[in-house]
Amino acid sequence: MPTPAEVKKALIAAGFEVYRTRGDVVHVAERARENLIMDSGVRVHAGEVAVSLVLRAQRSDFPHDAEDVMFERARQLGVAAKERGYAEVATHVTRLPDPSDEERTLDSWFEVSFEKRVAGLDEAMAEVGFALSLEKAASRT
Repeated sequence: MPTPAEVKKALIAAGFEVYRTRGDVVHVAERARENLIMDSGVRVHAGEVAVSLVLRAQRSDFPHDAEDVMFERARQLGVAAKERGYAEVATHVTRLPDPSDEERTLDSWFEVSFEKRVAGLDEAMAEVGFALSLEKAASRT
């Protein structure tokens, strides 16, 4: 069972960027624009190795949709992941507060998390590449 340090080393050797490590979970970075690195929602869990990804629909993109429809929009992004062996493990609403007024919500993300347990770090690196290739946020088109 690999440690977070071993997972991080394997990710870097495979050409991926590490965003951060929290406990036994290593978050993979994805470049959203030229020099901007943002959390991609792709993570590798050390110990019993698993790759997870978080897909979302943003309220600002679909202001009139019901909550269940928002989650379904995020789930639709994960169809290819489910076909590859990922399982839905959680749903969550993340509130994005106004930095100048904590009581005001600027947007909400309706997130669906998927996870796939893998046999080892080599398989995890292949899954990270796959997970990074997926669209992470539902769009209006």
